Amino acid sequence: MANAMMEEFEALLQESFEIDTPEEGSVVKGKVIAIEAGQAIIDVGYKMEGRVELKEFANPGEAPEIAVGDEVEVFLRSAENARGEAVISREMARREEAWDRLEKAYADDARVDGAIFGRVKGGFTVDLGGAVAFLPGSQVDVRPVRDAGPLMGLKQPFQILKMDRRRGNIVVSRRAILEESRAEQRAEVIGNLTEGQAVEGVVKNITEYGAFVDLGGVDGLLHVTDMAWRRVNHPSEILAIGETVKVQVIKINKDTHRISLGMKQLQADPWDSVASKYPLESVHTGRVTNITDYGAFVELEPGVEGLVHVSEMSWTKKNVHPGKIVSTSQEVEVMVLEIDESKRRVSLGLKQCMRNPWEVFAETHPEGTVVEGEVKNITEFGLFIGLEGDIDGMVHLSDLTWEGRGEDVIGEYNKGDIVKAVVSEVDVEKERISLSVKAVDGDPFAEAIGGVKRGSVITVEVTAIEEGGIEVEYEGMKSFIRRSDLSRDRADQRPERFSVGDKVDVRVTNVDNKSRRLGLSIKAREIAEEKEAVEQFGSSDSGASLGDILGAALKGNE
Repeated sequence: MANAMMEEFEALLQESFEIDTPEEGSVVKGKVIAIEAGQAIIDVGYKMEGRVELKEFANPGEAPEIAVGDEVEVFLRSAENARGEAVISREMARREEAWDRLEKAYADDARVDGAIFGRVKGGFTVDLGGAVAFLPGSQVDVRPVRDAGPLMGLKQPFQILKMDRRRGNIVVSRRAILEESRAEQRAEVIGNLTEGQAVEGVVKNITEYGAFVDLGGVDGLLHVTDMAWRRVNHPSEILAIGETVKVQVIKINKDTHRISLGMKQLQADPWDSVASKYPLESVHTGRVTNITDYGAFVELEPGVEGLVHVSEMSWTKKNVHPGKIVSTSQEVEVMVLEIDESKRRVSLGLKQCMRNPWEVFAETHPEGTVVEGEVKNITEFGLFIGLEGDIDGMVHLSDLTWEGRGEDVIGEYNKGDIVKAVVSEVDVEKERISLSVKAVDGDPFAEAIGGVKRGSVITVEVTAIEEGGIEVEYEGMKSFIRRSDLSRDRADQRPERFSVGDKVDVRVTNVDNKSRRLGLSIKAREIAEEKEAVEQFGSSDSGASLGDILGAALKGNE
């Protein structure tokens, strides 16, 4: 009996030796025998027990699921610690298991589930069911994510971009998953859309050039020019993010999946009635919407704008920027000059709604009117004087003075001087006003000669004796009598027979208003007197001598 028991004991002892004891650093199977104080007590056999935190049994983004009696795999780090317990880890076992699973998924290009649980430099850490991966910031979403808080701890699929088991590195992408599902969704939504179809969407983003509208998984671009018939400076004027809008599908690019949308296409085109509402030369009130170097755009009604070219803005301001004449949002009166329906253009005029200032000036300032104005500019050919109606008149050099040259006196004038002048001519068509400064006080030559005309006999005073003749004066006006005109007799054509201060009767042979000179002759006077005497006192058959006739004539004059 004793021998039998001894043999049985030896057999059991031998069997125990033959069973491999678990090796430290390996994964072993165990059984949960109790759960207490947030820990699971696990029997791994061989009379060894260990403790594992419950959180190590939780899948990414989920609560731990563990109960007494469950069989689990754990990693045996040490067979015995200071308390006589095995040191085991579910997390390390899961890691080994996860790497095997992830390597297979990476080889098959399959998605893996995980949860973002931490933030690191350049991105986030992701728990892939035991293995920790790096999620770069650029791979979180298709657009930059400002707040990743809502994504933390959430179980979701990821794509493995690269992995290195030896170094323990895994890089994953959430963006790749989103783009793939987005592409599938876009294809489905685009397949249900047709050009010309009216659909509803939500404004997702607003830019300088338009707005992106979500049509239910696919975005369409609503360009700023297709938002309204009127001018829209910025999309935010009529749209807000999150707003639901009704749009029309204008174009679908099947290759790029780009969709162009329009809002104004669902509204009546105001250009259908432009020709009837705005006949040529009709006057309307509009609002300045935009100012450029070449003119200003004026809105006649929402969707109908016309251009006032810079040349049609002012009668007087020719070389100024349109912004100096009108301002944005200003209400102005304009005249319709031209309509081009094919190009959707309206040409407008601003100055046509105001009277031509040259016409007004011509009516209110007939020739001979004395005006007063400031010297605006001085040129080599005259002065420009500012007049009523914001127009200028010009005083030519020849109209500055009666005596001497205009070139000699123009230097006496300065910009800003107030000058009086007489209106001499107004040319409305050429927009020119001619003025005369010298005419303000009248023409001294005309006043001096009075009723003197060609053929008149006047008395002059000798003021100078010269070799070629004599200088004389009449009412302050100087004239010169040449030697040949001093007498009908050649012997008396000597200047020296006259003295300064002599009074001499002369005949006017010419009145030159341009040179302001009188043509005078003693010889002409003598010839005229002889002719007159012959006519009065003699005839061809009377037999009287010339001396008798002249004597009688002179006696008659006495």
